[in-house]
Amino acid sequence: MPQLVESCGIFFFCFILYCLCFSLPLQKIKIVIMRVLIVNTSERAGGAAVAANRLMDALNNNGVKAKMLVRDKVSDDITVVGVQRSLRSQWNFLWERWCIFWHLHFSRKNLFGIDIANIGFDITSLPEFKEADVIHLHWINQGMLSLKNIRKIINSGKPVVWTMHDMWPASSICHLTLGCHHYTNGCGNCKYLPGGGGKNDLSARVWRQKQKTYGIGNISFVTCSKWLASEAKLSALLNGQRVYTIPNPIDTHVYQQQDKREARFRTMLPEGKRVILFIAQKATNPYKGMDYLVEACQLLVSEHPEMKDNTCVAILGGHSEEIEGQLPFPTFPLGYVSDDKHIVDIYNSADVFVLPSLSENLPNTIMEAMACGVPSVGFRVGGIPEMIDHKKNGYVANYRDAKDLAAGIHWVLDEADQSALQQSCLAKVMHNYSQHAVALNYIEIYNEAMAYKHYRI
Repeated sequence: MPQLVESCGIFFFCFILYCLCFSLPLQKIKIVIMRVLIVNTSERAGGAAVAANRLMDALNNNGVKAKMLVRDKVSDDITVVGVQRSLRSQWNFLWERWCIFWHLHFSRKNLFGIDIANIGFDITSLPEFKEADVIHLHWINQGMLSLKNIRKIINSGKPVVWTMHDMWPASSICHLTLGCHHYTNGCGNCKYLPGGGGKNDLSARVWRQKQKTYGIGNISFVTCSKWLASEAKLSALLNGQRVYTIPNPIDTHVYQQQDKREARFRTMLPEGKRVILFIAQKATNPYKGMDYLVEACQLLVSEHPEMKDNTCVAILGGHSEEIEGQLPFPTFPLGYVSDDKHIVDIYNSADVFVLPSLSENLPNTIMEAMACGVPSVGFRVGGIPEMIDHKKNGYVANYRDAKDLAAGIHWVLDEADQSALQQSCLAKVMHNYSQHAVALNYIEIYNEAMAYKHYRI
């Protein structure tokens, strides 16, 4: 009997092998590769551009053919395609700013705090669009796509996924709502407009245009943080739309812990001092909270005078030289840096990364710092508490509380177990933000979006 069973098993195995080898010839097996077109205004500038690039790399490393379409192409990367560079690019940007400037009664205040998407590029005729299975929008403001362009993309029938890097897709004209909840019912009386706007102001009109745009088809919205997802789900614009949460990925082969002494040598930061690192695309941007860092540093010097001799501040970002004289510590303005290797050296030179932003989604900078084993200190706002585990891999300070921010910096530098902090940072990144994990989550959403389009689920 055992021999009979064994013989049947062998026969069955041979039968399956025969079917595979002869009944299904390899040349007839068609492998379909998903094609995704990622759309973002800039190739490199800004957090959204960084996140979009990293996602493109993650997808290409996990079986998806991804390309990126941008207005501002700066590299020779063949996977990144720029819209035709001409006076049109500048015109789109300038025309939208002029229209906003006019509605602001010719005031520069909030000139770059709002977007109305009244002009952009029709990308539906491009070969990259036509060959794509999924259109994945990221940050598409400042003349990249208009609401009319987005309607045309939706009407093309291709599945649309939209990663939100701020509240603009779920509100009317603003990127940062800053405590305003008009978007839960319908915008109007906008605080970004002169005199607080009115019932039928610019925000109300753009709101109706967005409502019309979203109503013609389904969009799969993705937020990078749970906080942004909870805010987006309150928006009346997104009623009936699917909202998912997937963090941004990071390449841990690039952003990784290195020898601090060697990093200091390459960045020319002092070896004998503790380095407090601050990073912002524009260091003087009031929403990045430099004023709170200045106050926190002043408190640290008054309470711990010895820190003036053993601590310094490094500032990475544009206009960093304007901050130099405001801090009580020796200050090193590093300017704007785009080279990843140099940025990694700067992170590895730091002892603590401080991000006192007043509004954040899921900041890439905290992720990058942690990937280099550097603990972070930030306010309890947006997605920051999701990234920083309080007193495990950093310190979460009370919102707009310079005294608590100072306490967090001191805790990291002088009280915490440095080795434990570093290990906790590295573990958090590997578990939550790896390219592979993020890519698989997005592929699942792409498949769901395509199924919805094909079968009207």
